[in-house]
Amino acid sequence: MENESLIEAMNRLFGGTVTTLFGAFIGRLMWHSGEVKLGNRRFFGKELLWEFPIAIGMAIIGEAAASYLGLGQPVSTGLVATLAYLGPRGAEALLSGWIGRKK
Repeated sequence: MENESLIEAMNRLFGGTVTTLFGAFIGRLMWHSGEVKLGNRRFFGKELLWEFPIAIGMAIIGEAAASYLGLGQPVSTGLVATLAYLGPRGAEALLSGWIGRKK
């Protein structure tokens, strides 16, 4: 446990579900903080409440995508955080581009 990463430690202490949700919430918080920095919203405004269902939804989508791609920890948590940061619209654009290349 000497060289254990943060994600590995969280998995050991709390389990994969908490780790995945943590990654999703961090991803949404990074996006929200960027909007605050641009002056588009207040940090503790009502908009922050809407980030919770988005984070949960993106955690579910991200875990499904990680499972489909055969990714293990901590890569799957990184994918979840990335997709949560992108949000539903960003994930849709990413998926559309990926499907377009496949055809």
